[in-house]
Amino acid sequence: MAVTYKDAGVDVERGYEAVRLMKEHVKKTFDGNVITDLGTFGGMYDIGNGQVLVSGTDGVGTKLKAAFAMEKNDTVGIDCVAMCVNDIVCHGASPLFFLDYIATGALVPGVAADIVSGIADGCMQAGCALIGGETAEMPGFYPEGEYDLAGFSVGIVNKKDIINGSAIEPGDKIIGLGSTGIHSNGFSLVRKLYAMDETLKTKTVPEAGKTLGELLLEPTRIYAKSILRLIGKMDVKGIAHITGGGFYENIPRVLPKTVNAKIKLGSWEMPYVFDMLVHDAQLSEKDAYNTFNMGIGMIVVVKPEDEKAALAALGASGEKAFAIGEMIPGDGGIELC
Repeated sequence: MAVTYKDAGVDVERGYEAVRLMKEHVKKTFDGNVITDLGTFGGMYDIGNGQVLVSGTDGVGTKLKAAFAMEKNDTVGIDCVAMCVNDIVCHGASPLFFLDYIATGALVPGVAADIVSGIADGCMQAGCALIGGETAEMPGFYPEGEYDLAGFSVGIVNKKDIINGSAIEPGDKIIGLGSTGIHSNGFSLVRKLYAMDETLKTKTVPEAGKTLGELLLEPTRIYAKSILRLIGKMDVKGIAHITGGGFYENIPRVLPKTVNAKIKLGSWEMPYVFDMLVHDAQLSEKDAYNTFNMGIGMIVVVKPEDEKAALAALGASGEKAFAIGEMIPGDGGIELC
């Protein structure tokens, strides 16, 4: 019997409805410097002199349960940074600084230090400064040995250089950047399949050469430096961070209503963890690509004549980059073929 993300307790339709209800309250606060709306990857604020701040905030989600079971608290710090900076770089912004929030029932100094060491590592990978944060001790609120973790990042971009996908047209090419695994989305479904206990340490996954816990805790890849180098070399027309909602929710966020993204399945190297998840959950193709990143953590859209150069540039930056599709006439959706 198939197990979907909704079966695991996450109903994306509730999320859409929540955003719809929030919008009227949020828009009351906007002033003339706000140049974005809900639904983009980062919030944008015009600070004058032709410059715009782009901000993003996120958490690690229930991937933390795997960290608790594995007693490994550093890599989730990298995840926290990645989930924020990968969003703001979608608009061409260079990350400037990061702040973290750690909440727990009883503070364990060594655990907190491990978390922050991971956050600092993530900031180094992203090229931003960790300038502060908050550690909240809340007795009786969290189970013993558990904590929550979230972050906030701000970047900057010249207003004329903002990337928003509006110039995308049929014929443009889609390049996918390989993920390191599940990243930090879809873990409510993962937890429905695998117990978050000692078995994460003892169960091996021979196909991956790791324990199950090591496989699940692989940190989110941070693409910021690679993307910024690419932007410095050519015209990048659109960027999407493949996070919660997978391909179906995130790619359309950068598409004009005149094109569809046609994605060629099998055109990239998919980490084994996705074969495992699809098999164990008996997911349909639609549910798989609407829940997980399926091996592509970010996509960039370039002109046809720039495709080869973009693949080479991303490869030189250490990315696994794949030509995975193109834009065709449509209505702002995606097609898998």
